[in-house]
Parts: sequence; structure tokens; C-alpha cells
Amino acid sequence: METLSVMQSLLIALWVAAIMSRWLGGGATLTLRFSPLMTGLVVGVIMGDVAQAMIVTAALQMIYMGVFSPGGTMPAEPSIAAAIAVPVALLGNLQPEAAIAVAVPVGLLGSYLYQFRFFINTFLGKYTDKAVESLNSKSISRSIILYPTIASFLLFVPLVFIALYLGAPIIADVITALEGTVVIHILEVVGGGLAAIGIATTVYVIGRKDYMVFFFLAYFMSVVLKSLEITMVAYAIFGVLFALIFVQSQKGKNVQVANNSTGSTSASVDDDDDYDDGF
Repeated sequence: METLSVMQSLLIALWVAAIMSRWLGGGATLTLRFSPLMTGLVVGVIMGDVAQAMIVTAALQMIYMGVFSPGGTMPAEPSIAAAIAVPVALLGNLQPEAAIAVAVPVGLLGSYLYQFRFFINTFLGKYTDKAVESLNSKSISRSIILYPTIASFLLFVPLVFIALYLGAPIIADVITALEGTVVIHILEVVGGGLAAIGIATTVYVIGRKDYMVFFFLAYFMSVVLKSLEITMVAYAIFGVLFALIFVQSQKGKNVQVANNSTGSTSASVDDDDDYDDGF
């Protein structure tokens, strides 16, 4: 049974704890927490298979494109999901869709773990109150930065380490044993559906009806041109060209509207002059 080493499990656990504690760059760490891409990259580097790790992580990213965090609270934790699902996928040679089905419940459990971190921080609040009462700036910094960070590492490192070192190989072996069965087919179908839901949610939230034609154009281009095996770089170039054409057409339209507005203003001024001359 292929397993993660102690060092690999520990490094990934430390990375997750650093993200969840906001120790890496303070508020900038939120970007790392809300997106699995960086966690997938780190896992790929640690496990020595960056290419496959990023393929799996790209599928996970599509799910969490539609996940938003009002007030910093998320229904799932993408970084924890990626930290567990990507090693499982690499150990079991899973398809990205199957890894998605593993990541979803892990991400949900991670959200409860993050809420438990808030619960722990409530006990640390009394140190902040005392520091504020004494107007001790160093004590305030320790109570709101150092102590919560230490608590986060003590919470996340052991649990993620155990999940990776003991749990990931077992999950990978179980899924590998089920390969070719209806169970794996269901996992892949569900995983593909979750990715579609993530994209649909994003389009619904930030999409504009007058721009939806570009979304459908890109989708049907990918379907029609699939047999040509066009790379994402080529699609990106097409996207840039379509964007430039659209921008240029809008500029011409705006210039025409501006000219019409200027002409109308001049006509109004002439009419006013004629009106004044008549009196």
C-alpha cells in the first residue's frame, strides 16, 4: 500500500494550519484559504507530481468558484478539501471527478473544524480584555495574533496530519479496489455535476444577460472543436481576440453616441439663438 511519509504529511498539515490561522500574510491568507489552487500546488511539490496534482486541483477549483464567504464564513473549506483529496487522488490514481466526490465531504467537515477554532478563540478573548484595560500594546498584539495562531496550529496540524498519514492511504486503497464498479461511476458523475453547479453559480452571480452570449459561444466552441484537441492557450487567445473586437465595437458606438449628443446640443443652441433674435 502506497502511503505518505511522515515528513510529507507534516509539511502539508503545517501548510494548512498556516493558511487557516492567517499566519501567512494576515488577511492576504484569505485568498489561499478560499481557493484550493495554491494548496494543490504545494501538495504536488511535496509529493513530487505537480502536473497531476494541478489537474485534480483544477477540477476542485470549479466547485468552489461558486462558493462565497459572507463575513468570512464558508459552507466548506477549499484548502482542507484540497489537502486531503489531492493526496488521495495521487495515491489512488483517481480521475479528477472521483477526487471531487472525496473533497466535498472533507470540505464540509473542515468548515466545522474552522468554527471550532472560533470557539477556542472565545477563551482567548479574556487576555485581549486585560491587555486593553492595561493599555499594553505588546500584550494586545500577542492576544490577537500570537495566541490565536498557536491555537490554530495546535488544532489543525495534528488532525490534518492524522487524516493524511493514516486516512488518505486507506481511502485511496478503497477507491482503487472499487475501480470499474458502479460506485466509481456514480462518484465521477456526481463530481462532474458539482463542477457544473460551481460554474453555473458563478455565472448566475456575476453574469450579465447581455454578456451571456460570450459564455455560450465559448462552451459550444469547446464542444465543436473538441476533436481538434485545441489547448487552453489557444482558447485563451481566442478569448482575448473576441474581447478586443467587442471593446473596439463599443468604442465606435460610444464615439457615435457622443457625436450625436454634440450635434443635438449645437442644434439646441442655434434654436435658442434664433429664438432670442426673434425678440
